[in-house]
Amino acid sequence: MSARNNQANKAAARERLKVERERQAKKDKTRRQLVVAGSVVAVLAIAGGVGYFVVQANKPKAWEAAKDAAVTKPANSTGTDGTTVVVGKAEAKKTLQLFEDPRCPSCASFEQANGEQVKKDVDAGKYKVEYVGATFIDNMAGGEGSKNATSALGAALNVSPDAFLEYKGKLYSQANHPEESVDKFADDNYLIKIADQVPALKGNKKFQDAVKGGTFDAWALKMSQKFDASGIKGTPTLKMDGKVVVKEGTEAAPMAPEDFKTAIEKALKG
Repeated sequence: MSARNNQANKAAARERLKVERERQAKKDKTRRQLVVAGSVVAVLAIAGGVGYFVVQANKPKAWEAAKDAAVTKPANSTGTDGTTVVVGKAEAKKTLQLFEDPRCPSCASFEQANGEQVKKDVDAGKYKVEYVGATFIDNMAGGEGSKNATSALGAALNVSPDAFLEYKGKLYSQANHPEESVDKFADDNYLIKIADQVPALKGNKKFQDAVKGGTFDAWALKMSQKFDASGIKGTPTLKMDGKVVVKEGTEAAPMAPEDFKTAIEKALKG
C-alpha cells in the first residue's frame, strides 16, 4: 500500500470517528433532555398527586359532614330532632321500646322470630312500638352500614309508619341481612334493592333520592346519640313503659317466639 493511500485511509477513519462522536453526542444530549423533561413531569405529577390527596384528606367525608349538618326530621316522627319514632294506635296504653342496631345479628334473629308477632300486636292495639336505633357496630366492626341503614329507615318513616316497620323487617330478614363483619348496608343501592320488597317503597323516587342524597344522615346520628344516652349496653333490648323485658329467669331478651309472648303478656300486666 502506498504512503498516499495509507494517509487517505487514516484521514477517512478520523472523519468517520468524528461523525460518530458528533452523532453520539447529539444522542446523549437528547437523552439528557428527555430525562430532565421526564423528571419535571414526574415531579409535577407527584406534586399534583400529593395536592389531590391532601385535598381529599381535608375534604369532609359524608358522615363527618353530617355531624354539623342541619337535621331533617322524617315525617311521622316527634320529639327533639325527630328522634321519637312511635308506630301504632294512639289509644294503645302501653309502649314497647325496641333498641336495635341494623347490623346486629341478634337483632336480626329477634326480628325473624318475632317481627310478625310485634306487627300483629301493634295492629291489635296491644301496645305501640318506639324504635331507638343504634350504630355502635360501625365502630366495633368498622364501616358505616349501621348509620346508613338507620338513615334509610328515616327515609322509610318519611313515607309512612307502616313502610318503616315493614322495611325494618326486610332489613333484618334472613334473605337480606349480612354477616356482622360484612358492611353491605353501606351500599345505597343494596338498601334500595331491599326497599323494593316493600310495596310503599318500591320504585319510590322520593325515598330513593333521600337514601342516595343522605337526607336523613344527620337524623341517623342524632338517633344514635339517643341510644348512647339511654345507657343500654347491648341489642336487642326491650322495654315496656321503661321496664326491661327479659326471658323469664334470665336477664336476656326473649328471643324465641314462646318466650317473647310470655314476657310480653307479663309486661302488659305489670
